[in-house]
Amino acid sequence: MQDVAKRIVAAPAASASISTERGLRSASAWIASATPHQVDEFLQALSDEAILALPDLFEFWAMPHQLPPDTTAAGRPWKTWVVLGGRGAGKTRAGAEWVRRMVEGARPADPGRLSRVALVGETLDQAREVMVFGESGLMEISPPDRRPVWEASRRRLVWPNGAVAQVFSAHDPESLRGPQFDGAWLDELGKWPRAEEAWTTLQFALRLGRDPRQVVTTTPHATPVLRAILAAESTVTTHAGTDANRANLAASFLAEVQARFGGTRLGRRELDGIMPEDQDGALWTAAMIDAGRRPKPERFSRIVVAIDPPASGHAGSDACGIVVAGAVTEGHPRDWHAWVLEDASVEGASPHRWAQAAVAAARRHAADRIVAEVNMGGDMIEAILRGIDTFVPFRALHAGKGKVSRAEPVAALYEQGRVHHLRGLEALEDQMCRMTRAGFTGRGSPDRVDALVWALTELMVGAQAGFRDPRVRAI
Repeated sequence: MQDVAKRIVAAPAASASISTERGLRSASAWIASATPHQVDEFLQALSDEAILALPDLFEFWAMPHQLPPDTTAAGRPWKTWVVLGGRGAGKTRAGAEWVRRMVEGARPADPGRLSRVALVGETLDQAREVMVFGESGLMEISPPDRRPVWEASRRRLVWPNGAVAQVFSAHDPESLRGPQFDGAWLDELGKWPRAEEAWTTLQFALRLGRDPRQVVTTTPHATPVLRAILAAESTVTTHAGTDANRANLAASFLAEVQARFGGTRLGRRELDGIMPEDQDGALWTAAMIDAGRRPKPERFSRIVVAIDPPASGHAGSDACGIVVAGAVTEGHPRDWHAWVLEDASVEGASPHRWAQAAVAAARRHAADRIVAEVNMGGDMIEAILRGIDTFVPFRALHAGKGKVSRAEPVAALYEQGRVHHLRGLEALEDQMCRMTRAGFTGRGSPDRVDALVWALTELMVGAQAGFRDPRVRAI
């Protein structure tokens, strides 16, 4: 700790805005875990100037996701830094501090690395109220001697050293034609209605200086432009969920949003900051799944556990899909509804282990039957299950159609609003949204989806196939 203090002392107070040594990054973590004696020792080693500078040394206090990586995965300088995060994760502060660090020099009047910056928000109002004047905005975080002046008539900030940051609206991409910049900060790009146009126009404007750069701070939305940015070799990313910034958020807020949205796909995006995986031509979408969420009934007509066994059983094997579903099948089939109760899938498991997991799931939910695809395993699957529970109700299923053909009738049940999900099924739902009419677009095999399809086929599709509407007479 004394070594860190010496490095801070060695830097003049006026250089607080300049990038610090790598060893000082997020150093507040060790202060939080230090003993009172160690903290006292650390503070006593600092000069008065260093102590005055410390509050404004963001890299010292920042969380890891609020600081950009040094280089791309290939070891080259990055062009775009994307900060993906849940609500309240500290994305805005990360973007504002990056701009501040780039435009400020060692002393208030000294030039920084950037001098012409574009601040692009969804609207002018949002850019002004969040990026400029927000609690984590540029005006709020700047030290008094470095605070920029807001020129409202020109929608721009001007720093004491002459650096300028101009505000733009993503609703008006054409306004980005003409100006030129050496840096940019784009806030909540994932929800911009004209994101592609605004992004493309800005790239032509980033042409000043030797190394123009930009930071994107956004909640992840599966838009084509954001996907393309993330896939670029010159992009680096950091990520954090809402909970990473819990020390700065109201406990009641965290409790409320977790209770309402935790374990849902909306929560995965808005709280965990994880990109949803909807694909073009997907049989299921996040909106479709979320629209069908509802509490489970007190009782079910039937409950089944469906297994999609892997072709092999070792650490590198595909997962064994195990899905539990229940249905209320009273009255006309159009009134039947099903609930997906649990994804009990296991990865890299031996046949004995996944069979144990399936039997355990059946016992937890008092399932009426276990069903499994046996195209690959034949009688062995039933033998393994009965080796664990001799009297387990079991039915073998044979796949006569391809995965997409089997999945489409089940997807139709979702479109009709007749299948509902409980929380905690994120991994299954991610696979569902990667299942398209052309096939599965994710990695490996859609084991969880296959098990889901078998469960709902057993409960709903197959069961209603033999039902004859009493109003229709055969001739």
